[in-house]
Amino acid sequence: MPGLLGGLDYQWPYYAIALAGYLLGSIPFGLVLTRLAGLGDIRKIGSGNIGATNVLRTGNKVLAAATLLLDGGKGAIAVLVANHFFGPDAAIMAGGGAFLGHLFPVWLKFRGGKGVATTLGILLAIAWPVGLIACAVWLLAALVFRYSSLAALIAVGAAPVTAWFVAGRQIAAFALFLAIVVWVRHHENIGRLLKGQESKIRLGSKKNAAS
Repeated sequence: MPGLLGGLDYQWPYYAIALAGYLLGSIPFGLVLTRLAGLGDIRKIGSGNIGATNVLRTGNKVLAAATLLLDGGKGAIAVLVANHFFGPDAAIMAGGGAFLGHLFPVWLKFRGGKGVATTLGILLAIAWPVGLIACAVWLLAALVFRYSSLAALIAVGAAPVTAWFVAGRQIAAFALFLAIVVWVRHHENIGRLLKGQESKIRLGSKKNAAS
C-alpha cells in the first residue's frame, strides 16, 4: 500500500484521493431521494437505515432501486476515476474512502448505512469477476434463505476468498477489510438472525430484511 512507502511528498496525493472518495461516498442518496419524493426522513422509517432496503419500506420500489444503483455507483465511480488517472493503488484508496464515507457521512453526524451496495459497486469496479461473483452469491443466498442481511453477509464474506484466487493478494486484503467492517455494521442483524427474529424477504411486500 502507498501509505507504507516513501515520504509525505509521495503519500499526500493518496490521502487527497481517499478524502475525495470519502466525500463522494458520504452523499446519502437514500435520504436525499426520499425527501425529494416527499416521503420524509428515511431515518425515521423502519430500521432507520439510509440504504435501499429501508427505502423499500416506504413502498416505493423505484426509489429503492435508484438508491441501490446510486449507492453502488458512487463506490464504483470513485474506483474507476482514481484508477484511470492515478492507478490501482489510488483506486483502492478512493474505494476505501467512498466506503467509509457511506458508513460515516459527515453530513449525518457520521451515522450512515451498512455498506453492502457500496461494497458491491467497489468490487465490481476494482475487480469485476470478484464483484460479479459477490452479486451472484447475494442473489442465490437471498433466494435460498430469504434473508437480505444474511445474503449480504455471505456475499461479502465470500469476496476475499474469490479475490485471493482471481485478483491477487492486495485486492483480497482490501475485500477482507470491507467484509469485516460490513459484518460489524450488521451486528444487530446477526443478533436477530441467531434469535430467529430477522425479517424475511417477502416478494411483493413492503416488509424486507434490514440490511
